[in-house]
Amino acid sequence: MAGGQERILRRRIKSVQSTKKITKAMELIAASRIVKAMARISAARPYYEELVGVVRDLSASSGLPKSVFLGATPVADKKGILAITADRTLCGAYNSSVLRATERQIQSFNKADKGLFLVAVGRKANSYLKYREVSIEASFTGMTDRPTYDDARAIAAPLLAAYESGQVESFDIISNRFYSAGNQQLEVTPLLPLDPARFGSTENVQSLDFEIEPSPEAIVDPLLRMFIEETIFAILLEASAAEHAARQRAMKAASDNAEELIKTLSRVMNRARQDAITTEITEIVGGSEALGSGSKVIDESYLMAYSKMEAADA
Repeated sequence: MAGGQERILRRRIKSVQSTKKITKAMELIAASRIVKAMARISAARPYYEELVGVVRDLSASSGLPKSVFLGATPVADKKGILAITADRTLCGAYNSSVLRATERQIQSFNKADKGLFLVAVGRKANSYLKYREVSIEASFTGMTDRPTYDDARAIAAPLLAAYESGQVESFDIISNRFYSAGNQQLEVTPLLPLDPARFGSTENVQSLDFEIEPSPEAIVDPLLRMFIEETIFAILLEASAAEHAARQRAMKAASDNAEELIKTLSRVMNRARQDAITTEITEIVGGSEALGSGSKVIDESYLMAYSKMEAADA
């Protein structure tokens, strides 16, 4: 019985050791991808800041004309959500936090008697919401690991179409934001309608006279549409970096837990082996005494069992 238990424990230890190798490799891969994701965020930030500056300067010079993206639309009977999750798991609470926040938003819409226009990014959001029979207007997969601007443009297309047609009153983005390798937070970011305050204060901006051709109205809407696409792109990059950071932290915790489990199982196996040897010694001594074989046989049997114990411990 003891030998069978020892074999079982050996198999469990080998299985945990194999799992630890996998989690350690995934931890290292995720750590390397964090650096690349941070580099993509840094590369995209200057374009976003320049775009914000253009809109701010235009506002300071002549004021923005009325635009559908600035809330100049009648109140609709629907509200929109853009939920951004990952295509893969093994990243801790990264996906579940977004999905729980999405469910809370849906419940608040239901209480306000508002319909739902939902756009899901990532396989986890798509499968989770479909399983709960939540209507999804558009879903996108295969772009969360390394998002591109074309991905952001594809995601923005159904949002902009629904908002410009008056179907949707507003849009919120639910995603994880990357602050550092050890700090990622869930955020609900209002996307539409645009708040002019998001472009920054124009009090200290020098007033300039722009000559806009053919008209301010012809350039403002395309400019704001680009701003919305760039905002989605920036949030996708932040979510990608947050995903890799969450996976790296989860895999490190898994590797540490595997190491602790290996130590625990090794102690149990050693204890079982020592118990088996002690039982064998007791049986030999008891049998020798019953047969009256004398102390010499007992001493030799004891020395043989003791040598087994030393060899096992070695």
